[in-house]
Amino acid sequence: MTQITLNLNPIIKLTEEQFFQLCQENSDIQLERNAKGELIVMPPTGGETGKSNVKAIVPLAIWNEQTQLGEVFDSSTGFTLPNKANRSPDASWVEKSRWEALTPEQREKFIPLCPDFVIEILSPSDRLSKTQEKMQEYIENGCRLGWLIKRKKQEVEIYRPGKEVEVLKSPQTLSGEDVLPGFTLTLQRIWE
Repeated sequence: MTQITLNLNPIIKLTEEQFFQLCQENSDIQLERNAKGELIVMPPTGGETGKSNVKAIVPLAIWNEQTQLGEVFDSSTGFTLPNKANRSPDASWVEKSRWEALTPEQREKFIPLCPDFVIEILSPSDRLSKTQEKMQEYIENGCRLGWLIKRKKQEVEIYRPGKEVEVLKSPQTLSGEDVLPGFTLTLQRIWE
């Protein structure tokens, strides 16, 4: 199954609250919304992709528990980006002061900011060009570091503000750089 994009704009323009309610009422499917307001129906991941997602998020969560520098989120978490897109990265992290600046109400719904760090792991149902556009969208909306992991090709695209995308072939590790100080993700388990 591949992603499906629905353009409802000629019929209805969903408000932020309506989109949130739509997602709550249809919790068996994952929905995103791009900046144009189009709905993107995301199929569930397969076993290998799900396994890789865990192998990326667990080390990130352990690092964060040790450093207490922010909050880690899984792929079920929705973010409302400054451009009004609603996105759900496979794994993400928000710096502590930015998270603490949110009201309790903001924390309960789609988080109204762009994560500082995102990971997307390309699954067989993802189109590379669409995922690359999504990575660029994160950077344009305030993300400070993004990793697009292409598991089957053993490649990683690294996204940073104001820089060209860096492509690494078969890297053994990735550094969190100054965004996630001291964090290193070992990729061997993800390549398995």
